[in-house]
Amino acid sequence: MNYPMDPPIQNKRKRDDSSDSPPPASFANGGVDLSLLEALEKAQHTPVETLDLKTVKKLALSFERRLNANTAARLKYPDQPDKFADSEMELHDELQKLKILAGAPELYPDLVSLGTVNSITGLLNHDNSDIAIDAVTLLQDLTDADVIEDNDEPAQVLVDALIENNAVELLVQNLARLNDSDQDESAAIYNTLSTIENLIEVKPSVSELVCEKTKLLKWLQARIKVREFDSNKQYASEILAILLQNSTANQKRFGQMNGVDTLLQAVAMYKSRDPKTGDEEEMVENFFDCLCCLLMPLENKERFVKAEGVELMIIIMNQKKSCYGSAIRALDFAMTNYPPACERFVDVMGLKTAFPAFMGKIPLSKKNKKRNREEFEERLISLIASLLGGILRGSRRERLLSKFVENECEKIDRLMELYMRYSNRVKAETERLNQLELDDLEMDEEEKYNRKLDSGLYTLQVPPTLLLLVRASILVFLCH
Repeated sequence: MNYPMDPPIQNKRKRDDSSDSPPPASFANGGVDLSLLEALEKAQHTPVETLDLKTVKKLALSFERRLNANTAARLKYPDQPDKFADSEMELHDELQKLKILAGAPELYPDLVSLGTVNSITGLLNHDNSDIAIDAVTLLQDLTDADVIEDNDEPAQVLVDALIENNAVELLVQNLARLNDSDQDESAAIYNTLSTIENLIEVKPSVSELVCEKTKLLKWLQARIKVREFDSNKQYASEILAILLQNSTANQKRFGQMNGVDTLLQAVAMYKSRDPKTGDEEEMVENFFDCLCCLLMPLENKERFVKAEGVELMIIIMNQKKSCYGSAIRALDFAMTNYPPACERFVDVMGLKTAFPAFMGKIPLSKKNKKRNREEFEERLISLIASLLGGILRGSRRERLLSKFVENECEKIDRLMELYMRYSNRVKAETERLNQLELDDLEMDEEEKYNRKLDSGLYTLQVPPTLLLLVRASILVFLCH
């Protein structure tokens, strides 16, 4: 029995605003940023503050004072913004100062014990969206993967405190009032998604928590429905892939939200055209990663078939654009252990598309040509194995088997060729691992098995079963 491999999730990347905003005016004078020179000169005369518990207490106390002053002013003059404008500027400055703590993550437990994390989290629903944006930016800095690296315990303390103080819910609520058309708010959207990703990285259970307690999935679904491409749509696709990757609960939840149809519509935009940039290409791959994750539960396979997902994937394959391989992968997930998808595949002439590819007629880009060919071959072998295991009788079975007897059984020859190739590769890798053992290199059985899988064992495990199925089925077919 064959199981499709888990779809890869792209590594996190930094926000790139180079295409969204013009260069600052400070660069106009010979390409030199005068503001940076001024800041550098000022910094040379400013004493560097040591980051220790005393500093944390000092920063926390100053922040709490400004926060209390702002709260009091807003309560006293609720209809007179000019009366509390100064206190909000001061509060903004204090939030900026707290960013320095990202340089000392080992002090996070102290920040939590002082109650400062609770206060920062509360600002996410501040009436002034600019203050909420400041809080988002601060949380993104404090939880950044580069900051908390090698600081697992302090990071865990911070994340636990954020969750306890409803930071996840407040972050998602704040998304609802942010608008992509405003540059600062667009950056805040990105930082919000980044913070959520950072929380999941430290505490994986957050991926289900955020979907259970907030409307993040609904927000992401609406965001990827927007036709125009931008960095936040790309990041939304990445976050959705992360949420669906290892959570059956999230896969089922998004499926119930018509998520299968949403993703089919998203990839349909690229059925006859290629993405224009590398970032857009990454987004489309994220969509397919999401789709493959979504096709793990049985009920979502059914939704995929009803939404004509099989037909769309075949159309994408026939167009021979950059999504060709991704369409094969999606079909592999849809048809594994699900006969209705296999039957639909045969009914809509999928055999005419799959078998030429199986025989080696695969459109390949110049980039990573060898790797792509092998990946496509593995997927096609798995797909055909699903067909043979899922279609056991009737005219569909006859149409499938007839493919193996046409042209003097060339497809059986192709199977033998693939079987021998992968068998030889695994044999060579096994011999190499045995030699390493002789050289006293420590390697456990799991690592050995993974290396064999990488060398072709995964694919090799399919063809023997496939060959037996084909041979037995052809004999039965010819006898009749």
